[in-house]
Amino acid sequence: MDLSAAEIRVLGSLVEKQLTTPQQYPLTLNALTLACSQSSNRDPVVDYDEATTESAVTSVKSRGLVRFVHPSHGRSALRYAHTLDEALGLETRPLALLAVLMLRGPQTLGELRTRTERMVQFSDLHEVQAEIDALATRTEPVVLRLPRGPGQKEDRYGQLLGVSARATPSDRRPEAPAVAPEVGPIPAGVAGPRVAAPDEVTALRAELAELRGEVAALHRALDDLREQLGA
Repeated sequence: MDLSAAEIRVLGSLVEKQLTTPQQYPLTLNALTLACSQSSNRDPVVDYDEATTESAVTSVKSRGLVRFVHPSHGRSALRYAHTLDEALGLETRPLALLAVLMLRGPQTLGELRTRTERMVQFSDLHEVQAEIDALATRTEPVVLRLPRGPGQKEDRYGQLLGVSARATPSDRRPEAPAVAPEVGPIPAGVAGPRVAAPDEVTALRAELAELRGEVAALHRALDDLREQLGA
């Protein structure tokens, strides 16, 4: 989907509040802004104003991921509700896992189980793994296995809906330099560097995401085989 960090934060906040405080859901613009900017269960903590939140929620509505709930039954303010579960065909448990990834960035299975406790219950890590695997092996994966973080013994998982609100050096996408490096003259008869066209870049990114999904599936199959062989 290639959502921006603000769009990811808005959607994650709507899902979280739907599952943790359903009596206050859907959210007003003020409540959604506060949810995006709260200091707990967020990484990083941001400080959005209402204009930033409104721009992001309007943008995701145009993608069919949010609906506007107009005032009724004594309510005087426009409210916002996500439709992420409908758009992706997700039940509550995978939806909660995806929301935590959107709000806190890449995490291990143990972290995901702990941080979804207010929304859903998992009896053990095997259940978390099964849901994550299902999200990672969809026709269009929404979760990807990532390298272990510094000092961590377990693999992490990140969401693929767009730019993560949390960017660590190992997770951050490489940024183009602000100023192109100086290069000497290209000798005659030697072709200069080829710059990929935008369509080629998009195709390469899609192919990379597909390959990552296949690699993740192969890793899981290998782990299952080792377990069956008692390795």
